[in-house]
Amino acid sequence: MNNKALIAAALVGLVGSSMAMAAEPVKTEKCFGIAKAGQNDCASPTGAHSCAGQSKTDNDPREWKKVPAGTCEKMGGKTDMAAKGMKKAS
Repeated sequence: MNNKALIAAALVGLVGSSMAMAAEPVKTEKCFGIAKAGQNDCASPTGAHSCAGQSKTDNDPREWKKVPAGTCEKMGGKTDMAAKGMKKAS
C-alpha cells in the first residue's frame, strides 16, 4: 500500500468514527435552580410564565435548564421540583 492510500484509509477511519460518535444522542435532564435570569429553557412549571428566556432572577429554584445527565447536582441544582418543595400551579 502506498502512502497516499494509507493516508486516505486513515482519514476515512477518522471521519467514520467521528460520525458514529456524533450520532449518539446525549442524555440530558432538567436541572432546577441553576438558570440565570432570562436563560431558562422552557415555561415555568408553576405557571409564572409560558416561555423560555422569561425567568426574572438568577438561580430561581422554580426555573430549569437542560444539562448533561449526572451533572445537575454538581452544579448546585436539583433534578426534581419536589426536592425544592415546589408544586405545579393548578
